[in-house]
Amino acid sequence: MNLKDKNFAFIDSQNLNLAIKTQGWNLDFKRFRIYLKEKYGVSEAYLFIGFMAGNQQLYTNLQQAGYIVIFKPTLEIKKGNEVVVKGNVDAELVLHAMIQYNNYDKAVIVTGDGDFYCLVDYLNKQNKLLRLLVPNAQKYSKLLKSFAPNKLDFMNNLRNKLEYKKPA
Repeated sequence: MNLKDKNFAFIDSQNLNLAIKTQGWNLDFKRFRIYLKEKYGVSEAYLFIGFMAGNQQLYTNLQQAGYIVIFKPTLEIKKGNEVVVKGNVDAELVLHAMIQYNNYDKAVIVTGDGDFYCLVDYLNKQNKLLRLLVPNAQKYSKLLKSFAPNKLDFMNNLRNKLEYKKPA
């Protein structure tokens, strides 16, 4: 990889966050942004997230850490006695990857969601895919498992580098 390339990351925040939590730890998003820059030469990191009132401090922290935060309106759906918040960002991530297509040399896609197979496959065929970074090697879409093994990286072994630790 040439660090002089202009590499962009497109991050499915919900998939990333939940996949890391299933491994028993929380991601330090600030450290993750530095990791993306140092490991993959990412100059711009687009983070796609559902917008919820009351989470302004989270959004501010993400922006201060260097992410370009793209919001998706959320819906509250009542399921029985529970209220579930839905804010699927898949379409926004694909759209922005294509809007920015001519502005980056290579893309890093961060997800384990098979809904992104078409995007990952297209970028790979166009020689625009640097890496598919999967948050959990034990739980990701079968559609992505057969895809370009030389372009797959996993986050399972990054806990020591990227785990959030509360300030003392």
